[in-house]
Amino acid sequence: MDTLQTIIGTPVEDILAIARSLGWGAAKILRSYYRGEPWQNTAQAEVEGQDKKDGPVTAADLAVNRYILDKLHTTFGDAFGYLSEETYKAKSAAIANEWVWILDPLDGTRDFIDKTGEYAFHLALTHLGRPVLTVVACPELDKLYYATLGGGAFVETPDGMSKRIHVSDRSHPQDLTVVVSRTHRDDRFNALLKQLPCQNQLFVGSVGGKIAAIVDQRADVYISLSGKSAPKDWDMAAPELILTEAGGAFTHADGSPLRYNTGDVNQWGCLIASNGTYHRELCDTANQILAELG
Repeated sequence: MDTLQTIIGTPVEDILAIARSLGWGAAKILRSYYRGEPWQNTAQAEVEGQDKKDGPVTAADLAVNRYILDKLHTTFGDAFGYLSEETYKAKSAAIANEWVWILDPLDGTRDFIDKTGEYAFHLALTHLGRPVLTVVACPELDKLYYATLGGGAFVETPDGMSKRIHVSDRSHPQDLTVVVSRTHRDDRFNALLKQLPCQNQLFVGSVGGKIAAIVDQRADVYISLSGKSAPKDWDMAAPELILTEAGGAFTHADGSPLRYNTGDVNQWGCLIASNGTYHRELCDTANQILAELG
């Protein structure tokens, strides 16, 4: 599939309009919970932190999850498969549908709870395991990023104005800025960062926020290295297409593409996202460093 024109017989512009509307709706819900303000008929929208196996979940997470899945099911019914962080249950089989919506209602839960403002909403439509239409909303930036396969990447503001976005053209390693998390960094990952040729760092929470920093040209590189756990499909699918359609690159360190809805939602190994100018060299360097670290 080179350029997306239609999806199950529907013009891509129509489905993109729905996805963008859902992104802004999700942003409104997240923002209301973030500020502790009532939303719809909710008298008390206080964030309710809970613990579960994969980390904290908030009332906002679940509210957005319900909102998005209800809207998608009402609009599309069974035409698509649905993979959501909050409804996923471990299983060995992939969803048996060529077209699958992958949803992360709240990317950056820790940043949401810690009030850094660096949280995001992800929605990706994938075809045969690859993203073809995606939305990332960053509520506290008042920005919604979106992309379609072959159609470019754009950023939209609440007034409905959109503009095309492109990554930086910085290419010298010493000029590249790596966007990193304040948390989720083990010793092996810190050792990798210290040995990279690019030493400028920008701290941003959530994967969506990190990729937004690259397409906004505030940063140039993002690296994910799994340890005891790994990022999931819903962390990567939506940001990936926005970055690549903005001219960047997003691959495993061996250069292979990411695959989604494979039956294992974990994205194991070393993943590298960049503005693309130094991508192959960066992958080679990371592989060499990791081999030496053992």
